[in-house]
Order: sequence, then structure tokens, then C-alpha cells
Amino acid sequence: MLACMANLVQALVGDGAIVGYAHMELAEPSIPAGFAECVARGATEIVAFPYMLSPGRHSTGDIPHLVAEAAAAHPGVRARVTDAFGVHEKLGELILLRAGVPQARTLDPVAANCCWDAGRSETACGAACRARTEGSGVTRAASVGA
Repeated sequence: MLACMANLVQALVGDGAIVGYAHMELAEPSIPAGFAECVARGATEIVAFPYMLSPGRHSTGDIPHLVAEAAAAHPGVRARVTDAFGVHEKLGELILLRAGVPQARTLDPVAANCCWDAGRSETACGAACRARTEGSGVTRAASVGA
């Protein structure tokens, strides 16, 4: 499935970025192998996206550690790890689509860019809170997986 998602993301981004995928464990390619393949394809920056719904030990600890180790083998290549999916209106739209429930309204970008916790705490989702993460983006290479 990660290969399919990487192919979809590549189709969406076009030739503007290199998209690859990797697995944290139990399957290939590993994070070091996926990182090396992106570099071999010309990436000068790796943006690793943990393909997970919410922040947890793997997305906040294990994956950043593995990406840092992989980056050490490629001096001059910048690397960073994004937050997990978190809460985003596009995921809400997808849930409605998959459930066969019609969407009653569309949120404009300003309305969507907020904390959806009832108390607007901006801590319920951790670093993945939309109100805290808006503005990050992919510039050179993207990696889908975990």
C-alpha cells in the first residue's frame, strides 16, 4: 500500500519532487534504503512523512532517529521528519466519503486552521494540531511510509 500511496503522491506533485517510500521495520525498503534511493535519484533534501494517523512513539521517536541515522550516511543532504497526519479537514472529508455520508459544508482555509479540541487546547493532538503545524511544506523530496 505504501508503494501505491507514493505513486499517487508522485502523480500529484509531478516532476517537482522525488517521492519514495520506506518501512520502519518488518518490510523493505528500510528507511536507510529508501533514503539512499531518493538521494540516488537526485534528492538534496529528504522530508520523511510518518504515514500514521496520530503522534506516537514511532512517529515522534523511532522514525526521526532512523532518518537521522540514514542522513548521517549522506553528508550535504538535508533531512527532516514531519508530524503524523493529526487532525485535518481533508481527513474528515475522506471519512465522510468512505462512509457514504454527504458533506454539508466546506471549511475555508482560515476556519479549518484551528484546534478542533472542544476546549481549543492546542495540546490534545500534540504537535500534529493543525493550529500549530500550518505552513510546513515539502521542497525537494518526500518519503511516504513508516
